[in-house]
Amino acid sequence: MFSNLEKTFEKIGAAVSVVFVTNHRTRGRVTLEQPPARLNVITKKGKELFEIAIRKDVADRLDLSVLEVLPKDRHLVLLSKQLNDKGDVVTKNHFLCGHDERHLFVASVESVTTVAAAKTSLKPEEILHNETGLNARKRNRRKTKAFKRQGEWFFIPSDINPAPNRILREEPLIRDRLSKPHTAQFAYRIGGESVVVCSQYPDGLTQREYEELLARMPKVKQYGWRHMRRNPSVYVRGRIKHADHATIVLDSWHRVLINTERRSASVSFLD
Repeated sequence: MFSNLEKTFEKIGAAVSVVFVTNHRTRGRVTLEQPPARLNVITKKGKELFEIAIRKDVADRLDLSVLEVLPKDRHLVLLSKQLNDKGDVVTKNHFLCGHDERHLFVASVESVTTVAAAKTSLKPEEILHNETGLNARKRNRRKTKAFKRQGEWFFIPSDINPAPNRILREEPLIRDRLSKPHTAQFAYRIGGESVVVCSQYPDGLTQREYEELLARMPKVKQYGWRHMRRNPSVYVRGRIKHADHATIVLDSWHRVLINTERRSASVSFLD
């Protein structure tokens, strides 16, 4: 079921490794069930490659297939299907694998069959609306009239004028705890929902949710909670830096949007 993967990934100039893992993994004090197939980019002997971690208990009922590969574009769409004993599909996941500027990347995407559709599925609705009228080639650029992009972050020109005392300096933009932060020279945030966050509850709890949890499990009070804002509106200006991407410079204020990778449904943007 995993045949020809190496040759297919070679077509986009990348290596791939398949490993087998146990059913569960531990993150902090939380034990999580592993997905049937988990993709990641790792570095081995100084070289980046794609790693596909397959759960041992479903390995004989997991099918991996490449739906489209574009050698010149250096991207492909991978489909992972978990089957039951009758051969029926139990779970299905699609991944976009490829090159972005200096490094490899992988993103979980919607049920699409082409690279173009996968790229489109990662764009927030506002980006899709703003780029109406652009041809396909221009839509795939990192800089258009509608936006500038650095990795998973999109920046849209905005007409705002925040008070100087509300402007933050060298502010990190972080998708989740495992992501390398993008750093904005100047940032301004407004709105959002007040939540309390700790390593065991990284998406945050409202005050009511926290109090209900505390009533059931008094020991959670020791988890090192901190107050944050969930899903605020964030604006940035100046230099936007990241170790894996070329620095971009925004001469005016831009609203920040993150791509719609499927894992964002369970990972909130906290600031």
